[in-house]
Amino acid sequence: MSSPPTILPTRISEGWAPGIRYRIAGELVPVLHCTLDGSVPLFFEHHLVLWKDPQLGVTLRPMRGAVRRMVLGMPVFLTQARGAGSIAFSRDAPGHVFPLPLARGEVVLVREHQFLAASGSLRFTPRRIRGVTNNLFGGNGLWLDRFEARDDDGVVWLHGYGNVFEKELAQGEAIDVEPGGWVYMDPTVRMRPQVYGLRTGIFGGVGRLVFNRFEGPGRVGIQSLYVHLPTEE
Repeated sequence: MSSPPTILPTRISEGWAPGIRYRIAGELVPVLHCTLDGSVPLFFEHHLVLWKDPQLGVTLRPMRGAVRRMVLGMPVFLTQARGAGSIAFSRDAPGHVFPLPLARGEVVLVREHQFLAASGSLRFTPRRIRGVTNNLFGGNGLWLDRFEARDDDGVVWLHGYGNVFEKELAQGEAIDVEPGGWVYMDPTVRMRPQVYGLRTGIFGGVGRLVFNRFEGPGRVGIQSLYVHLPTEE
């Protein structure tokens, strides 16, 4: 490996997205605080709101594939805030909140249940991980969250458990990550499981060590606290 993953910023005092100013603060359970100017909505999962200004309107944003997502125990509706005012988000877990800015035309794939909020200019679609191997050995569940800046620039804010590090993979460069340790990746990155058999002795059985192998080019985000999220299995 040419260089190890590097930690992402843990505190942002003044950030900007189209129509949104934001800051990230907090040592144990960090908070994302956003101020909207009224030109662009902000969408999120409703249970992540910590507080908001009373004048900021909140409406439901339905998602495609609602019935299938309901069966899998995933959110069926997203919530969106409109108007001018402030709103704050946190997840009920220690970790690391960070932004991923997307320029027009860029896409990022996010592990399910790690999305915190996104600017309304982004397009959100769930993407299924096809292949039984990913579900049985990779611990990835069935869905990724896909965010695309199709019409304008935007920002998606994510929550990672522990601290989050980023590795920029060159063409053909690879890194093996514990299945519960990854957060996001560029769509150019290829992910596949790697299973290693471990013998416990001459007459003993064989154990199993599983990684997800990410091969570049592109970015992959890695969290220091491994979390194995629930799947339909």
